[in-house]
Amino acid sequence: MLSFRGWNKQERHSMKYILPLLFFLFATQALRAQQLPEMLSSELAERGEVYFSFQLPQNIELQTIAKLVSIQNIDKDHRIWAFANQQGLERFARLLIPYKLENAPSLVSGIDMAPSLSAFMQSWNYYPTYDQYDSLMHKLANDYPALCHLHDLGTTAGGHKILILQMGDNVAQHENEVRFLYTSSMHGNELTGYILMLRLANYLLSNYGQKAIVDSLMNNIELWINPLANPDGAYYYNDTSVYGATRYNYNAVDLNRNFPDPKGGNHPDGKSWQTETTIFMDLADSLHFSMAANFHGGAEVMNYPWDTWSRPTADVDWWLYVCHQYADTAQYYGLPNYFKGPSSAAGTGVTNGYQWYSIEGGRQDYMNYFQHCREVTVELSNAFMPAASTLSQYWDANYRSLLNYMDQARYGLAGIITDSLTAKPLQAKVFISAHDKDESHVFSLSSSGYFHRLLDSGYYDVTFSAPHYFPKTIHNVRIGRDSLTNLNVQLRSDPTAIDRPDNFSVEIFPNPVKNTLYLMSDELLKRIKIYSPDGRLLLQKDLSPARSFSLSLNRLNNGFYLIYAQDIAGHWFKQKIIINK
Repeated sequence: MLSFRGWNKQERHSMKYILPLLFFLFATQALRAQQLPEMLSSELAERGEVYFSFQLPQNIELQTIAKLVSIQNIDKDHRIWAFANQQGLERFARLLIPYKLENAPSLVSGIDMAPSLSAFMQSWNYYPTYDQYDSLMHKLANDYPALCHLHDLGTTAGGHKILILQMGDNVAQHENEVRFLYTSSMHGNELTGYILMLRLANYLLSNYGQKAIVDSLMNNIELWINPLANPDGAYYYNDTSVYGATRYNYNAVDLNRNFPDPKGGNHPDGKSWQTETTIFMDLADSLHFSMAANFHGGAEVMNYPWDTWSRPTADVDWWLYVCHQYADTAQYYGLPNYFKGPSSAAGTGVTNGYQWYSIEGGRQDYMNYFQHCREVTVELSNAFMPAASTLSQYWDANYRSLLNYMDQARYGLAGIITDSLTAKPLQAKVFISAHDKDESHVFSLSSSGYFHRLLDSGYYDVTFSAPHYFPKTIHNVRIGRDSLTNLNVQLRSDPTAIDRPDNFSVEIFPNPVKNTLYLMSDELLKRIKIYSPDGRLLLQKDLSPARSFSLSLNRLNNGFYLIYAQDIAGHWFKQKIIINK
């Protein structure tokens, strides 16, 4: 694709008027039968994306369109607003659907940049420059060293840093407490959450020891806040202004379509994993968050999983409770008609992702399915980039909701799982019988044995299992709403695993896996096969019948796979795994 993405910033500006002409000359041959209008070619050449709207035809499935372009919103009359890169728009054009080019949402007035960092922190009614953002993140870590640590997760293709703050009362070490993640603006032109996350970090740190809710959060939760997940898009033209910010990243890829998907496989968008994607996959793989939220713009709604499936999650009742708590509070403290949501939310400010519009490759579903983390998508403002003078209004409407949502991470079921003889911590599976499905179970941490399972109120049968140990089921565990049930569990070693269950099952861990996969079964296994999502056999291993063994995956690349295990009676067990080295 011919675009500014391959040039540095100075070259982009100097070639601004030459590239559209060159693009048009090459486009004639490349597009052949279906040629884009010249103004679209120019827009794509300059920005790597276009924003447009169209009416959904009755004879075309929405899912067909969603695979080609990035749908942003759908109104009650089925008019759709979407973004597309060069490839996506060419493919969309072949559907022969009439569409209208819309003005890029970031090319608006009122995007006032802060004259200084102190001015930004005094009113919070500016957008910061990239250097001010970087300086503020360092300032918070330097001003509150006992409460805050700054991590540089890596550098993007455009040369910007992915920064994240770790906060808590004992930031120097990981404790047996729930880990929580807030992250914003993986779409670079959706920046309300960017400002709110910076202000929230400052609020928590500056009010520690002064406000009870802040103390409760900081003392009981390991908090991680990443205000800007797509800095290349936010500072597309230069680092001094977010004016002209793009949805996509430096390579014109929608980061919220770029993750492994429970239905769509490793690469549902047909793109390689971007630097930003692998950074967040590695972060989730190493920290095992229990609860998270990612912030967007263009609507005002809590969007809970699934996005990729129509079926409900195991914890749909819990999702409805915490989402309505957030939305109701934001509506109460916001301006009239704030946070009413799209038509699918029916004015409640809460919607199921699939019922709004389905996507594949979203980070929300990746976190819930592959990382066993409860993550929600929060759309904070109908405007992608509200006028800077109104940013404090969004803070006033949302900060109580932000605190409430974090507070929910303290509740549910938690404890430590250990060996009954040695008291060593165990990595074990925590499964809610007759409840868990679609990877909704959780695992304890191998380093400490600590687990945390978010649950709605009720009575549950909980099964704890680990390779080489007898499983243990504890019945009728009571979970209260807005309260924590502590349950420490000891598992007894079972080196022979003689007992045979009624159903054939295999414990496979860790998942995601880096290099070595461990398998344990109550049955004697004789054969293992690993397939790609498209059905290609990639690895086969015949075994001397055994109930547990390890399997090296060094030959396989990062990605999503299916593993099959066969017992000596010929029965097969199948499970999805993801390799992330």
